[in-house]
Amino acid sequence: MNRRRSTPWIHRWSRILIAAIASVGALTTGYLTVVKLTLSSAACPTNSCDLVLSSPYATVFGLPLALFGFLAYASMAIFALAPLAVNPSQSKDTRTKLENWTWLLLLAGAIAMSVFSGYLMYLLFFKIKSLCLYCLASAIFSTSLLVLTMIGRTWEDIGQIFFTAIVVGMVTLIGTLGVYANVNNPSANTGSNTASLEPTGQPTLGVGWPITTTSGEAEIQLARHLTKIGAKEYIAWWCPHCHEQKQLFGKEAYQEIKHIECDPQGKDARPDLCKAAGIQGFPTWEINGKLYPNVQALEKLAQISGYQGPRNFKNFPGAFK
Repeated sequence: MNRRRSTPWIHRWSRILIAAIASVGALTTGYLTVVKLTLSSAACPTNSCDLVLSSPYATVFGLPLALFGFLAYASMAIFALAPLAVNPSQSKDTRTKLENWTWLLLLAGAIAMSVFSGYLMYLLFFKIKSLCLYCLASAIFSTSLLVLTMIGRTWEDIGQIFFTAIVVGMVTLIGTLGVYANVNNPSANTGSNTASLEPTGQPTLGVGWPITTTSGEAEIQLARHLTKIGAKEYIAWWCPHCHEQKQLFGKEAYQEIKHIECDPQGKDARPDLCKAAGIQGFPTWEINGKLYPNVQALEKLAQISGYQGPRNFKNFPGAFK
């Protein structure tokens, strides 16, 4: 009992606190992963969250960056809770070894996540130049995990912390710079079209990003058909997924589309119509009285609208890979 009382409270609760913070981080990054994969808009008090999620920095190896964050946070939670699942009275040696190994894994993981989060903050403020509350929260979570890992136990060899920090930090930083070395470098993507579905740079206030793709005859005919049957597209000028939909049609065809701007700051905005239609995300199509949220492939728009014209669409996601 005396030994337990002399143990600092932070040492007794550090693993629980680490697991709790890591779990919140996993929920946050898991949500962002779903948003990215489903082409939805993030629930965020500012428009910047969607701008950050649509940036080229938000995708790594063809997968959402948030997915890797989710795996990292989930691993930290597992490392923190693993020794607690072992009964010390039945297998004291096993639990001691597991505690030592998991503390090293927690330290290495927290250092790597903090270094990576620091680089993401640099990108956020100096490259993307947008404020994402989820990104800031993740950076705070990573820093908190590092602090709790360092003070959450008695480290017999302080030099071990510095050595691990230097090695893991350098490896993480070099790896991060390597992963993002070719972002926004067109010459690195040999054989790719110069156009891209995803927006680059900052949008023009109230208008959005310029359409950089051109239209084929099939895109133009589909756009005219949609307008003829009274189809409407509800958009927001700052929405990156709305820009992706524009890129699919191309500059010439999209001029034929009847789109309704829902953000009051947008050009020719009609937020009253958006509210009356019950629009909750962008883009959302209204075709024959039914709502179809998210980016729609041109083939699907042709199918649900009863389009009978040519379907040799030149713009589709696979055309830009």
